[in-house]
Order: sequence, then structure tokens, then C-alpha cells
Amino acid sequence: MSEPSETPDVPPEVEDSEQQADDAQEAAEPQPDEVEGPRRRARRERAERREAQARAEAIEQARREAKRRLRTRSTEPASRVPRGAIRGLKMALITVLTLVSAVGLGLILYFTPLMSVRAVEVEGIAEVTRDEVVAVAAVQLGTPLLQVDTSAVADRVSEIRRVASVRVQRQYPSTLRIAVVERIAVAVKDFPDGPHLFDRDGVDFATAPPPPGLPYFDVDDPGPTDPASRAALRVLTALAPEVAGQVSRIAAPSVSSITLTLTDGRIVVWGNTDRTAEKAQKLAALLTQPGHIYDVSSPDLPTVR
Repeated sequence: MSEPSETPDVPPEVEDSEQQADDAQEAAEPQPDEVEGPRRRARRERAERREAQARAEAIEQARREAKRRLRTRSTEPASRVPRGAIRGLKMALITVLTLVSAVGLGLILYFTPLMSVRAVEVEGIAEVTRDEVVAVAAVQLGTPLLQVDTSAVADRVSEIRRVASVRVQRQYPSTLRIAVVERIAVAVKDFPDGPHLFDRDGVDFATAPPPPGLPYFDVDDPGPTDPASRAALRVLTALAPEVAGQVSRIAAPSVSSITLTLTDGRIVVWGNTDRTAEKAQKLAALLTQPGHIYDVSSPDLPTVR
């Protein structure tokens, strides 16, 4: 039995050389154009196989490149803006908008009569009249509240002699409030033009009839800068109310020789202003005893004569 013959694989180099030989022979043997011989068909089929193989390799290479690019994109982290940067931008934007709004509102209130002075309220007055305060304040109705210099208004009102202190406030939308604290008379001294009233600081703030029971101020040069005046008034304001109500005169020829005269004629020898609070306490108890002269100049040894 004969075995079937197998066609051995031909190496590409041999195949190419055979093809070249076939080409040369066919070129030597002329054939009609419409007739395809076995050699030409074999050559065409080999060319088609090489072209198909090259196209398949190109497609496979393109597919591999596409897969590689896809894997590279999936592994690269997406670029994202940090949350802190976004939060910072939001806060900066909010701050800018707030400042712009505040500035705009301030300009509107400052330059327009939207919130202007339509009323002036005066509080705390008794002897001073409202008309006097308003006239000295010199605030024109219709002036925007933000344009009112409250410190300057307070300084002008403080020039009134009876005024001890002033507080000026804006009350939106349209009111200016002036709170006045008047001076209170604690002593009186006669002058050629009439009785002058003095407050606890020694300020001569009014020329008018004194209230009933006001003690007479017996000093040579009364005033807030006079040492004797300050010493006498310090003693007078340290007394208990029930004792101060009995004083008809306080004399201070010097800061170390202060004396009080009570309404019933009794005399209190005070001395200087050392230990004033202790002396006032001792005097309140001492006045319960009968006598004419009460000496508390030495509070350790108070005496009654």
C-alpha cells in the first residue's frame, strides 16, 4: 500500500525565489492577457494572503493600542479642585459681597435723607429747658443721622452751666436722643450779684435763690481748683443724710481747719480731710449726746463739750 504524499512546507525564501523564476519564465513565454495560468494564479493568491495577513496584523495592533490607552485613562486620577480651595473661594466671594453691600448701604444712609433727623428727644432736664438744649445742640432737622457729630453736639450742650454731663445717641430711623444730667447744688455763697450755687465739684453753675436748707459755703475763693473748697465739699458729701440735713454752714479757712455749724447752733470741729469716712461715722453717734462743740478732728478720741 502506498502512503499518501504530503506537500512539505516551503520556506518563504524558497517560495520567493520560485516566484521570481516563474515570473521570469512567464515573461519569456507570451500568453494572452485574458488567460491566467497556474503560476500567475499561485502568485496572486500568495500576494492576497500576504495582504490579508498584513491587514490582520494592523487591525490587531490598533486594537492593542486602543486597549492600552483605555487602561491608561482609567488608572490616571481625575484632576479635581481641592475642597479647601472651593470653600476659600466661597468665603472670599461672600466677604466681598458683604463689604460691597455694607458700603452701599452706608453711602445711601449718609448722603440721602432716608434716615434723617425728624425729632430731637431731650431727657433728664429739670431746671434746664428743652428749648435751651435744642438751641445749643444746633442740629438741623432733615440732616442725615450719620452726618450728625454726636461728640460735638455733646460738647455744645455741656457748655450750659447747669449741665454736668451729656450723652447723645442716634436712634434709627429718625431720632436724635440727648440725655442730660444736671448739676445738683450742695452749697451756696452770696456774691454782690446774688447767691451762687455750687455742686459737689465746686462748680459755680447758677445764680439763683438757693433751695431751702442748703448750707452756706464759707471759703475765700470757692471753685473747683481751690484746695480749701474741695476739702470742705468732700466733708459735706461724706456726711450721713440725717447729719448733712442739719448743717447750715461749712467753713474752710484752710484745708486743715474745717468746721461745721448746725442749724441749732452746735459746732463741729472737723480738722483736715484725713479719715473722713471714719469721722463722719463717729459724728453721727456723737450728736446723740448733749453738748455744744463736737470735736472729731482726732477720730480716736472724739470729745463733746
